[in-house]
Amino acid sequence: MANIKSALKRIRQSQKRRLQNRYYHKTTRNAIRKLRASEDKKEVMENLPKVISMIDKLAKRNIIHKNKAANLKSKLTKHANKLA
Repeated sequence: MANIKSALKRIRQSQKRRLQNRYYHKTTRNAIRKLRASEDKKEVMENLPKVISMIDKLAKRNIIHKNKAANLKSKLTKHANKLA
């Protein structure tokens, strides 16, 4: 364990940030899962911009890679467009 004050503070900050990142990531994953499971076009089109925004925020915070974010958005948009 670190003895230096700044190192102890850094540990506290990183732990707090880690928990926040886990929460954001899990919430987004659940939203994606719910969107993929839905077969109602109106509901999907209503929620798609919100989920895409969540994915963009994850990429902006470096929780996920920007290319992964692009792939997720592309697949979700394809799913939404495929619904009749």
